[in-house]
Amino acid sequence: MARAVAFHSATGASDFLGLRQGRSGETEIVYDDGVARRMVWRVAGPRPDDRGLQEALSRAVNQRRVVPALYAELRRRAIAVEIVAG
Repeated sequence: MARAVAFHSATGASDFLGLRQGRSGETEIVYDDGVARRMVWRVAGPRPDDRGLQEALSRAVNQRRVVPALYAELRRRAIAVEIVAG
């Protein structure tokens, strides 16, 4: 992944999910609820398909409970993550 990609909730909520490249070149997922909660995960294991990651984030950000939806979407695509901050 060469650049950052951002997804905002289409429901009007302030939820945000994004993909970025970490300092060491690894892919990271960032969640921010727009109020008080910010979480960062590092994609573990072999590098997954960018399209699959982007689709997972796009679907999850529009759900009522974004973080559980994100975990479900990542699990569905067999993408492993490890928490960095949150």
